[in-house]
Amino acid sequence: MNASLTPFYEKKLECLLCKKGFTSTKIRSSFVKVDYYDKDFCPNYHDDMINPLFYNVFVCPHCGFSFTEDFSKYFPPTTSEEIIHRVSDQWVAQDYGKNRTPIQAINSYKLAAYCGELKREKKVTTAGFYLRIAWLYRKLKNTNQEQRFMKFAVEEYVQSYLNSDFHGTQMSEIKIMYLIAQLSYQIGENEQAVMYLSKVIEKQNTTTERTIIEMAKDQWQEIRLTKKEENLA
Repeated sequence: MNASLTPFYEKKLECLLCKKGFTSTKIRSSFVKVDYYDKDFCPNYHDDMINPLFYNVFVCPHCGFSFTEDFSKYFPPTTSEEIIHRVSDQWVAQDYGKNRTPIQAINSYKLAAYCGELKREKKVTTAGFYLRIAWLYRKLKNTNQEQRFMKFAVEEYVQSYLNSDFHGTQMSEIKIMYLIAQLSYQIGENEQAVMYLSKVIEKQNTTTERTIIEMAKDQWQEIRLTKKEENLA
């Protein structure tokens, strides 16, 4: 590896809304090392300062429109006018293009979630933003906000699953069902968790995603044991 190479580089972008150019910081993948993942797939990085989660969202400094590589370039009728009215007209010029703090990263996802909803992006996309906000609050040990955004994520993932809007994305049916189950359990919605875990386990003979099947089985056992202990108490 080149000794002068840093983990960070600047990516040149064009805003999908106002079409103006700007740059945003990204992290070179060769510098990223994940120590382990939480049950809801939250990555725990070896170096907290080299966290790609901080830089997924591109925030246009000119108009405030915030987006990721998952956004489509197409704006449904009237949505661009709505975004200009609700985001750009209120925008106070600020630069998210440099190294971000955890709070700046959280704010960038909140902006992207809002812009995504106004633009009518897929539910699975906005669910991903809420989940990442929850992960970042977890790192800050802000449990109330972590739980709040996990709840938002579950609601969006359920809508995505029911409407099948995750098709054509990197999210598989097994993974979205498992995430709904896992997040539901984490926010205390045990009935919903059990229902979606059973949906995952039913697919065990028809899927190649064996790791998720095993994770679902482990979670199922954990819920059963917890329930048994509560009944004995």
